[in-house]
Amino acid sequence: MDTKVEWVTELKGADLEDICQATEEAIRDGLGFDWVKPPVRETLEAYWRGVLLVPDRELVVGRGDGTIAGTAQFVKPTANNEAGAFNCTLTTFFVAPWARGHGLARDMLAEFEKRAKKEGLTQISLDVRETQQAAIALYESAGYVRWGVKERYALVNGTFIRGCFYTKDI
Repeated sequence: MDTKVEWVTELKGADLEDICQATEEAIRDGLGFDWVKPPVRETLEAYWRGVLLVPDRELVVGRGDGTIAGTAQFVKPTANNEAGAFNCTLTTFFVAPWARGHGLARDMLAEFEKRAKKEGLTQISLDVRETQQAAIALYESAGYVRWGVKERYALVNGTFIRGCFYTKDI
């Protein structure tokens, strides 16, 4: 599979369909976005259009053979957070099941870290469900340090799942 990672400011052509499809597949596979089951398509479309409108967010996508297969959102510190202006947040980071195993997640994470450094930030924070073992292995292999655990992080099908909190100084 030919893979590519890029920052996007608009969704062109089939991108909206692709990103919604990849999101639905990731949710069904337990990756969340705080959703337990995929919402109706109109909700997903509005969500992704909205991400591109938020001034303090940037979107990196991973493509497999030209199709959006994964994303990560770069959340900058807000203007009124002077004390935390060194830290950004990584969120909605996933690769659809069909595109896994080709290094796309690792490439997106590396691109994310490059952007953080370029922006003059010195720390990245993220949180993840304990059940997302592949993501946890990626973060830990990339030097992210677990600094905390929340016992009741997510409620999925009536069961509480622990959440893990990570940070990396860059």
